This record gives sequence, structure tokens and C-alpha cells, in this order.
Amino acid sequence: MDLTTTYMGLKLKNPVIVGASPLTSSIESIKKLEEAGAAAVVLHSIFEEQINHETHEMDHFLFKGSEDYAESLGYFPEVVLSNLESEHYLDEIIKLKEEIEIPIIASLNGVSEGGWINYAKKLESAGVDAIELNITYIPTDLNMSGADVEQMYIDAVKSVKKSVNIPVAVKMNAIFSSPANMAKQFSDAGADGLVLFDRPVHVDIDLEGLNATQTINPSRSNDLSETLRWSAILYNKLDISLCASTGINTHEDILKAMMSGADAIEMVTALMENGTGHIKTILENLVLWMKEKEYVSLQQMKGSISLHHTSNPAAYERANYMRVLTNYRF
Repeated sequence: MDLTTTYMGLKLKNPVIVGASPLTSSIESIKKLEEAGAAAVVLHSIFEEQINHETHEMDHFLFKGSEDYAESLGYFPEVVLSNLESEHYLDEIIKLKEEIEIPIIASLNGVSEGGWINYAKKLESAGVDAIELNITYIPTDLNMSGADVEQMYIDAVKSVKKSVNIPVAVKMNAIFSSPANMAKQFSDAGADGLVLFDRPVHVDIDLEGLNATQTINPSRSNDLSETLRWSAILYNKLDISLCASTGINTHEDILKAMMSGADAIEMVTALMENGTGHIKTILENLVLWMKEKEYVSLQQMKGSISLHHTSNPAAYERANYMRVLTNYRF
């Protein structure tokens, strides 16, 4: 059975990429992921504030309190915080490249110019195979327009692409007013891949401490909807790779993602909850399903139920909205 796929030009033995998380914060853990069958890993994130703090270039412009759920600074801090210094991060990459064979993708969080952008060059020199940009900005300024926010994202992508020669992916969110247009702008800016989607932390109110808090927002299979929708809509419309992220927990989720048009998937929550061995289980179940349905490769199914290849394109658009609501019964 051929499970191989290509993501941003990287040849992967299967579509399973382990997303940025505590699982990818140490050499020992990444070795276990490789042994379990992971095709690539996204390293735990290095944050703009850390790089700028260490280089004394605090050129603040963004990112305050919107870390990706699986790499939140409050999530298993004893594992993550010890590894987040930028120079140590580079040293870890050099060691990793000596000890593992699967592709290594570095994760950068931020949007400003300065040290954060320049750090991308150091990541390339250390040997990473690609970079994933997690640009999550919370616009609290009432005078900042949506167009201003979008331009901030585009400028960040252009700056990084200008700095490096390795593939660059953007971990985008689904709350842009026009996700399809933003995807096109990212592609025009030089992005090689889109990760659909960023998973921000939840905001809550602590009624005892009377303060605002953030809580981890685990991804479940029933969160897969928007990932499928936009993978299906964007499939073959742009010269860019697609990676399904939110909602990937089982082999069935992977199959759906590939059929909608994704080239690969990123998984974290299911592995945090079930252990690294879950990768092997998922791949075995994937092969069993494909044999039963007489598929010989993932390439054969990729995009087969995208917007322009499904018998029910209305499922991805508004056309079916009224029918679904009208027929819904408790």
C-alpha cells in the first residue's frame, strides 16, 4: 500500500505530521515519534518575544496571549520552558538532523520585522527542512481595519520568504472575512503551504480569582468541518500545498482530509491523549480501510471529494444551508 505523499516539496512516507507541541520539544520524544511512524515533525514553537528579548530588539507589534493551544506556555511548562531559548533551539535542531531522518519543520510565532524575521535565516542554517509561521494577531485597536491586519500577515510572509530558500508554510485561521482570498494572498506572497487551521486557546473568566484566563482548546474530530470545507474549496486552485490540522484524531479523519484535498495532516491532541503508539494504530487502520475499499495509494483518493469533484458541491457552499436547517429535527 502506497501511503507516500508530498508536502511543500518534501517527500513524506505517509501523511502524518506531528504538530508543534510538548511532544516535539526534545530529541528523545521526536525519536519515539519517528519510530512510531511519524512522517515529519513540527518543532515546539519559538516565540517572537523570546528572540527579541535575547537580541534586545523588542519591536513589539503583535502576538500577546494567543499561543496555539498545544504549545501554550502554560501547557506542561516543565517540558517546554526549558527548551525555548532561541540559541538552545538552534543547537537542538543541529543535533536532531544528525539523529533522525524524517523532515524537521521549525515553528515561528510572531509578525514583526527585526530579530524574528532574521531568526528564520538561522533556522535554515541549522538545517530545518521547512518553516511554519503561526501568525495569530488579536487586533484590539478599534481603528485598525481588517485590511491593515491582513497586510500585516502578508508582509510577514514576504519578509520570511525573502530571508530563506526553504519552504515556508502559514498556519492560518478560518476567521478572515474571505479565507479563500487570504489563501491566494499568502500564495502570491510566496508561501509554499497552508496549514488549516490555527487552534487558538479559549478565553474564560475565573469567578474565584476574578480574572481573565486562558484554557487549552483540544481538537476533536467534530472540529473537522471547516478544515474539510476549505481544503475542498482551495484544492487545485492555488499552486500551494495544503495541510489539514484542526480535527485530525483518527484514520477516518485523515481519509476525509485527503479526499477533500489535503496533501498531509498535522496531529497533536490524539497523540497527547493516547501516546505516540497511536500513530502506528492509525496507519494500520488506514491501510485496512484502503484495502477494503480497493485503494492502492493515497494519491488515488486525494481531492476526490473536493469542491469540483464531489457529486454534492452544495455541501461546501451555502446552497445546502437552508435544506439542512429545515430538515433538522431533535
